This record gives sequence, C-alpha cells and structure tokens, in this order.
Amino acid sequence: MKIQESGENYLETILILKNKHGAVRSIDIAAEMDFTKPSISRAMSLLRENGYVTMDKSGLIELTESGYAIASNIYERHQLLTKYLIALGVEESVASADACRMEHVISQQTFDKIKEHAHKKEL
Repeated sequence: MKIQESGENYLETILILKNKHGAVRSIDIAAEMDFTKPSISRAMSLLRENGYVTMDKSGLIELTESGYAIASNIYERHQLLTKYLIALGVEESVASADACRMEHVISQQTFDKIKEHAHKKEL
C-alpha cells in the first residue's frame, strides 16, 4: 500500500523526535507539527492499523520496521534536498520548506541522480 504524503510527514516527525528525545508521545507530535491532539490521535490510529507504528499502554509511539524504512527514506530526501537547494543559493528556511514538498513527489531515479551529483560536489 502506498502511504500518503501526510503519513510520510508523521513518520518522519516521529523519527526526528525519537532521535532528539528518545521517546515520542502524541502530544510531542502535535507540538512539533502544530496540529491538534485529535488530529494526531486519528493519524496514529491509521498508522497503527497499517502497521507503521506501535503504541504501548503508556502512550509511547515506536516506528515498526516498515514505518522506520519510510521515515528514514523521507528524512534522507529532506536532508539532501535541503542541502542541495542551499548550495544553489536558496535561503535555508525556503530550502527546507521546498525540500519538504519535493521529498514526497520526486521519483527514486531523480533523487538518486541528485544524490549522485551532490556527492560529486561534496554537499
């Protein structure tokens, strides 16, 4: 099943928060994404149903293997595209916002070529 852009954003946010804080709860995601708690609860329910996250009785959220794979992929795209755009002269905040949109829509082939080019340029 192809995950939607919003689902990818949630998974990426969970990964980032987990790396920063070690533990992630719905309230952390709500604060990070500036969404309401009910919106996050609904999204977490859908992500659990589709096997991307688990939540224990105390509310701690963990990425499953498939959730982690998606989150890692999106995060790598975001990081590389942001650096690439900054190297082109785009302001950092604009580059990050644009990378956030681009990371979901470019093909794997295009991303691989950008990655290859970026590594040649040592970005």
